[in-house]
Amino acid sequence: MTESAKIKIQYFRSQICTPVKHKLVVKGLGFTRLNQIIEREDTPSIRGMVNKIPHLVRILE
Repeated sequence: MTESAKIKIQYFRSQICTPVKHKLVVKGLGFTRLNQIIEREDTPSIRGMVNKIPHLVRILE
């Protein structure tokens, strides 16, 4: 089995007063609380979700 690339994403800003679509993207990524760090596969779909809400999440190196 080949190991796919992973990215770490941090949810650092609240989704209060954001559009419903942004809230759904945050939930779709799997975030449940602020300052949470999750690890996801580095796929175009995950990158697209992160690019929709760059003001709410950051990619950690």
